Amino acid sequence: MNVEHLRLFVRIATSQNISQAGHELDLSPAVASAHINKLEQALGVRLIHRTTRKVSLTEDGIAFLPHAEDVLASVDSARASVGAGTVSPGGTLRVAAPASFGRMHLLPAMGEWLALYPDLNVDLKLSDTIVDLVEGGFDVAIRNSELKDSTMNARKLAADKRILCASPAYIEQYGEPRHPDELQKHQCITLMGLETWKFRGEKNDITIKAKGRFRTDNGEAVRDACVNGLGLTINSTWSVYEHLKRGELQPLMQDYPLQSQTAIWAVYPSSRLLAPKVRVFIDFLVERFSGTPYWDHQ
Repeated sequence: MNVEHLRLFVRIATSQNISQAGHELDLSPAVASAHINKLEQALGVRLIHRTTRKVSLTEDGIAFLPHAEDVLASVDSARASVGAGTVSPGGTLRVAAPASFGRMHLLPAMGEWLALYPDLNVDLKLSDTIVDLVEGGFDVAIRNSELKDSTMNARKLAADKRILCASPAYIEQYGEPRHPDELQKHQCITLMGLETWKFRGEKNDITIKAKGRFRTDNGEAVRDACVNGLGLTINSTWSVYEHLKRGELQPLMQDYPLQSQTAIWAVYPSSRLLAPKVRVFIDFLVERFSGTPYWDHQ
């Protein structure tokens, strides 16, 4: 199977235009069409639907695409291992990320990263649902959690510092708790499924079951409800740092820090060779977020 035929196929999948994809690889439209015909003949299936205006992938083409990209990634990694990888990474990087973190911190970084790698495209899926990287065909996922899945390779991007906070209006009306036990008398805003809060005490951890009149399944809604005085809650500093700067939220009970082992991770399947496009993406995020990230500079 010809590697350049695969490279052309991947470009066609992105551009949906044989002539454009061929031009990017210095091929005439006729030669590009001939290359795709040869690839389809070698596989014994039709990979693309052709029309006068554009092309689209067939079901077989869609199924074949991630495998073609894996082959190209393996070739690029092999070339890089012997010093031949001076060509800028190319293709499409498929990324999954939590919705809030993705909107607040990945999207602002995308312009800079894409400018560094003009041959790369990004497909970004924003969802708070944990996706299956292999089944979904993702190259890398950003996760905000404790890392327990041993089937994944992972690289830590940043600590996930979490704090208890409330709005000035709430504190004025209901007072400021000084000890975790006092939270039983307060309106605790909770994220569904995460009603157990654990704090580090002087001698032992203190665990409480948070209760209140409002809970939701969305982290940004938890934060915004807190800003609007519906109660006090736990939030990651990457989510509330701007509200803290503006005085819309205030940290509480700093003598009893939250017991948490969560962090921001970049994870990728251990069965998949780390492609150059994934490596440069993770390296970029590590440089941007490691140490004391900008959201913790108060």
